Amino acid sequence: MSEAAAHRSPRRHWMLWLGALAASALAWLAAICVGIVDQASRQEIRSADAIVVFGAAEYSGRPSPVYRARLDHAFDLFQQGIAPAVITTGGAAADPSFSEGGVGHDYLMHRGIPDSNLIAETLGSDTAQSAERVGVIMRTNHMHSCIAVSDAYHVFRIRKLLEHEGMQVYVSPRPDSRPHSQWQRAEAVLREAISYMVWRLHVPVLDRFHSEQVEGTPAQDWHRGVEGFCTVRTPCDILAGPAFTGPSTS
Repeated sequence: MSEAAAHRSPRRHWMLWLGALAASALAWLAAICVGIVDQASRQEIRSADAIVVFGAAEYSGRPSPVYRARLDHAFDLFQQGIAPAVITTGGAAADPSFSEGGVGHDYLMHRGIPDSNLIAETLGSDTAQSAERVGVIMRTNHMHSCIAVSDAYHVFRIRKLLEHEGMQVYVSPRPDSRPHSQWQRAEAVLREAISYMVWRLHVPVLDRFHSEQVEGTPAQDWHRGVEGFCTVRTPCDILAGPAFTGPSTS
């Protein structure tokens, strides 16, 4: 074998290896996209221990139209007697006076769900953090199953995150939550697929699903309560209270 051929051989092996790796990544991405689209059309309405509403933007204590639609969908499920508790999620953005979880809690309480049937997670800065905290809340309250409410292309990743916390998860995306144009749908599916892959690969980046993020990392002196994780630096909208004991008798 000539010297030139000997130099080409390792390079060819590297190219073949990279090509196989790229093909595997694309196949994995395609499979995830198929799963996202499939679960976006599901309405798994069945009895569960809790309804979990994943947060979206809020404006000075008022839920954005997207968040309000999620909360309204959760309210309808609660009214059907699907679950005895509703958990709202999400931390604060630019204004530390309000959190997505706290705003969602107050909105549902004003709609008529008793405070005793509501739990707020108020410090999650992204979907993964909120899912982790929801897992702690549910285990603390001896809950094992939930119905996850969010937008259509978001529920696939939510299911995976909550299943990672040991929960039985059903999904119920809010109605009419898919983007209208094919391009927007493709972009949303791809964004969710990449976010899921990043989480599976343990890449330390923030979830980009929310339009606003919490800056910085909370202090590590945790005060763990049933209704959220409060830190000494970040105020909670809802302070820790007694464990959830079931539906209100009022």
